[in-house]
Amino acid sequence: MSVASFAALLTVWTLALLIPGPDFLAVSHASVARSRRDAVFVGFGVAAAMAVWVTTSLVGLTVLLVKCQPLFQAVRFAGAAYLAWLAFQLLRSAARRTARGTEAASVGAKARGAGAAFRAGFLCNIGNPKAAVFFSSVFAALLPPHVDWEFRVAIGVAVPAIGAAWYTVVACLFSAKRIAAGYARVRRIVDGVTGTVFAALAGELAIAE
Repeated sequence: MSVASFAALLTVWTLALLIPGPDFLAVSHASVARSRRDAVFVGFGVAAAMAVWVTTSLVGLTVLLVKCQPLFQAVRFAGAAYLAWLAFQLLRSAARRTARGTEAASVGAKARGAGAAFRAGFLCNIGNPKAAVFFSSVFAALLPPHVDWEFRVAIGVAVPAIGAAWYTVVACLFSAKRIAAGYARVRRIVDGVTGTVFAALAGELAIAE
């Protein structure tokens, strides 16, 4: 196994994770709106989707997905639809809180099970065609010419593990008492802004060439 290639891949992957996107928004919002436990499971769902992407990339299927336009477009529209649904939920919540006034500010989001939170994170990532583009271009380009099974296993484990670790950190940071208390005071604004961002991302996916 090439240690240099392994280190280069993980470095690029870690830096890519630090760029806020739909996954970051999903985990951070779950942290402040629901609970740390909920956000951790959202992060685990995201990491599971990453495991799917890295596995398909290592066997060459991600490249085929990007080249197969009908399938790629289907993933793109599915991702846009899911983000639009998330945006609708958040904007509806913000609108309801505006109608009810500040009296409802202390009421948290409805609790959901670990499976539902995990599924939300998984769908958020697996429906993002930008992940397919990343794993079929940048990620694939950094793979050594001849990838042995040890390298495949190590990368296949490391990529989702780093993702799970990062989003666990995000969940812990955003669920801190001070941040949660601040969110309770401005939840309507945060929900509205987050919903608007999700709506913009959905629109970007839907109209992208």
